[in-house]
Amino acid sequence: MVTSLRKSRGRAVTGTAAPRVGFYGLLGQGNLGNDGSLEAVLTYLRSAHPNAILDARCSGPGVVTAQYGIPAAPLRWYQPPRQAAVGLAALGRRSLGLALGLAIDTFRTASWVRHHDSVIVPGMGVLEQTVPLRPWQTPYLMLLLSGSGKLFGTKVALVSVGTNVIDDRLTRSLFTTAARLAYYRSFRDTVSKDAMMEMGLDVSGDAVYPDVVFSLPANQYENGASSVVGVGIMDYSGANEDRQQGDQIRSDYVAKMTRFVMWLVENGRQVRVFTSDSADWPIVTQILDDVRAQYPDVSPSQVFAEPVTSMAELLRQVASVGTVVATRFHNVLYALLLGRPTVAIGYAAKHEALMAEMGMSRYCQQARSLDVVRLTEQFAELESQAAELRVMIAERNCAKARLVEHQFAELSAVLFEGCGPQSTPDHRVSMAKS
Repeated sequence: MVTSLRKSRGRAVTGTAAPRVGFYGLLGQGNLGNDGSLEAVLTYLRSAHPNAILDARCSGPGVVTAQYGIPAAPLRWYQPPRQAAVGLAALGRRSLGLALGLAIDTFRTASWVRHHDSVIVPGMGVLEQTVPLRPWQTPYLMLLLSGSGKLFGTKVALVSVGTNVIDDRLTRSLFTTAARLAYYRSFRDTVSKDAMMEMGLDVSGDAVYPDVVFSLPANQYENGASSVVGVGIMDYSGANEDRQQGDQIRSDYVAKMTRFVMWLVENGRQVRVFTSDSADWPIVTQILDDVRAQYPDVSPSQVFAEPVTSMAELLRQVASVGTVVATRFHNVLYALLLGRPTVAIGYAAKHEALMAEMGMSRYCQQARSLDVVRLTEQFAELESQAAELRVMIAERNCAKARLVEHQFAELSAVLFEGCGPQSTPDHRVSMAKS
């Protein structure tokens, strides 16, 4: 663990002082996977450290404040438009905005970090490059966070984060340096820890804990048995090195997922299409439109989708189905969290790692080379083994929840030592001693 390598330079906190704790990351921007990680850590803090003063610096401050009741400020001063710049004038304005924004963000973030006792990055793949990513985006922001923490003595904690082996030298350097400067590190799987080690950072003392969302109380969303099939969709266009072929990769993925949904319809299945990121919704509607065009007589209730704006809505949707086939990582994770037998159509090693941990390795495919015929075979087998799989998934969920609670107890010791009385549930204390 990082804390074993050096002493804290954080400010001394008296027994009566309320610790100031910030959350940092791509939160509130429509990715409900990231927001689930925030919700899990926020629930722990409000239970174990009710006197902590909480706020956030994030992508969607309005959403975070409205849904979680904490003050929040924008992660970036300048947010470039999603569409690519056209023409020299537009490109110049974009470049100027980016350069000025990076300079302003350096001072804004450093000032914000300085006024906290600790800053938590709650889960998420904040150190990975499994989708297209530029060095001046998350990599620079993570370096800025950890560097500011090191400079001002604020404890920066990277909690159950994900990473992968990164080829781009600048992005790799920014991420590894950010991880090196953090006060506390833990990884959500051994794949992430091994990747960081391969990229040259000694993480032999760092812990591996499950994704923090395994601490969420999923049983409140439980429904009875359902024959509905959940299909989780992603706006998938390959990895960072696939930018030139991105449109073709997206087109192939959408066509294959559409074929699979059509196969389900042809075999009399009721299908709920869903996603955990608002950026995916155009792909969801495209698939629905194509299926309904092919089968105009199919009832709207047989193939349907509903947009979601909160974790609770997403979990209720996933809880309403009996089996799941999904691509986006947290679609897969939430399906397993709710005990749903799942086929993962992955785009990174983290999918295979999660499915292996859950005993579900045989139900994986790669999105880049998706085979629809094999997918139908995997799904048929999944359905036939559903009862046994639910029992196994439930047992592994319980084990993961205990490990996450253990990590929360560890965080209390690392980040809040000397902060006065804690309201820590008895079961959390006993796990820390086990």
